[in-house]
Amino acid sequence: MTMPAAIQAALRGENALPLRPADQIMNLERLGALHQSRLSFMRTLVRRIMRERWQIAPSRFELDEQGYGSVIYSIKTPHKCYSFVLFSDYLSAEDRNDRVIATQWDLTMALVEGEIDDLYLSKLRQNVPKQEAGRVDARVFVLSRANRSARNFDYVVDQLAKGEQPDIAQIARVGYLYRTTAVYGSGKLGMADWEKVATRHADFARPFAAEMFVCLMLRNFSLLQAEHIAQHRSPDSYTPMQADIKRFFGIGNSTGLGMAPYLINHPQLINQWIEMRELALARIRVLGNINQRVLQQFPQLLQRCTVHTEQTVTEDAWQTVHNRQVLVDLQAIEQHCAQGIESWDALLDWSEKNCSLQGQEMLISVMLELYPELVDDLEGHYSVEEFLDLDPVMPLQQLKQVIEQRYQWALKLDFAADGAKDTFWYRSEEKMEPRLGDTREDEGKDKQMALGVGYAVRKCYDQLCDYMLEYPQHSTARFMVAQPKLRGIVRRIQSMNRCLYGDIQANLLDREIMPMHLLRAKLACFGVGKFDPRSKLWVRNTMFQGAPLLEDIGKTFNDDWFMPLAPDAQGAR
Repeated sequence: MTMPAAIQAALRGENALPLRPADQIMNLERLGALHQSRLSFMRTLVRRIMRERWQIAPSRFELDEQGYGSVIYSIKTPHKCYSFVLFSDYLSAEDRNDRVIATQWDLTMALVEGEIDDLYLSKLRQNVPKQEAGRVDARVFVLSRANRSARNFDYVVDQLAKGEQPDIAQIARVGYLYRTTAVYGSGKLGMADWEKVATRHADFARPFAAEMFVCLMLRNFSLLQAEHIAQHRSPDSYTPMQADIKRFFGIGNSTGLGMAPYLINHPQLINQWIEMRELALARIRVLGNINQRVLQQFPQLLQRCTVHTEQTVTEDAWQTVHNRQVLVDLQAIEQHCAQGIESWDALLDWSEKNCSLQGQEMLISVMLELYPELVDDLEGHYSVEEFLDLDPVMPLQQLKQVIEQRYQWALKLDFAADGAKDTFWYRSEEKMEPRLGDTREDEGKDKQMALGVGYAVRKCYDQLCDYMLEYPQHSTARFMVAQPKLRGIVRRIQSMNRCLYGDIQANLLDREIMPMHLLRAKLACFGVGKFDPRSKLWVRNTMFQGAPLLEDIGKTFNDDWFMPLAPDAQGAR
């Protein structure tokens, strides 16, 4: 899509909206403080489904009394027809493993182009349950798998079978019946590549739209399956789950280091995501009228964020401290605004002086929630054609200036300091996942992933300065002939100079690096909530909690599931 005029103006420096600077936004700790917003991918997907009234219903339902078998959902959009197929198989407790190296799961599933006949279903049955060990064709967009929640699934089935509703307090502790352990797309394992999906299937042409849709469908199937088993277990006493309690169930997810390299390897895409969020904020700062509706809704949203944070359960001491600080920040914001809001600029400035990073970014998510008319049209600009291009004719003096201006943050890093280069990233062949190594203790540095952008820029700059002492008038092409190993980082430097954001301003090789910030940044763009870190390397979270149900499609929809709250005992929020 065409880049919004405000972004084009910002790049030219002409009458630009007040976008926050990159050295503030691309700070790793601030990125790790982001929260879900109305521009998060889950929110934009659900808005599209509800607006276009997608027709989604089981076209084939073959589950036995224990919930094992297969189900095919038919999905009809205004543009195309798709199928979502699930295979439910018995899995013993000792075989249940959420790691990527697992070979069996409670559920496996695929999102497929078109309708599925018996022959194709048989082919999927042979391969989808195998996941990485199987192979699918380009009709498949997404492949995934999931395991039941040991704490919730049987409990919910038992409650419904007895004619009772699940206890809200227990759901608040674990807000899902299933958790995903991987969601594959973009050409993996023989599936359709991103170019095919983006150019031929408008319904899923936004980043991660198909993957998010699979998680949404898994969430709805988990509820359907639980009710199905409960009804067969005790048909006389069974009662269906109340709709508001259903909506409070999401899908669990555990995210580890596998997601982190994506943010480094796709800087132009990350730039686009951050730009759209910052443009939405800039529009509000300039055009957001603080009228009576806003003054009434703003404290209500702050209170919702407070209760949502209070209902977030985590065993992690670090996250607990931060959640408590967010509660303090929200109370302070509410008290500060009790007599009115002078301007959004003034409030943002106050928050930066008085609130934590997570509190500041929570405030911004609330501000975006207040102005759908200024925000929602930006959801169509989250894609970008990624291409890091080398400019061979660029004079070296200009290349040097680009580094000094855009990568000033990298030049400020002290790579001679103790611990500055102790970490290296590599891909474990045994675990099939990225891992962190310690250069002081571990072997394999020669196989490290190229994620140390700051260090690469520093080396490039130093060698460029040395080269220019002798050849100051040369072009980039001549420098590349002399230093061919620098071609990759020079290409990145030149290409990213056309962007406002994109490069994460941190030394990812430092001994004290917190990969958790990388994971949370991407997950916030997805729209997840209830962050529960298990270490600095992986985090549990919940997806689609509070989202509409399939049976809500076609009904009145006000897009009001931001920071969802637990329903009361009567099923009313």
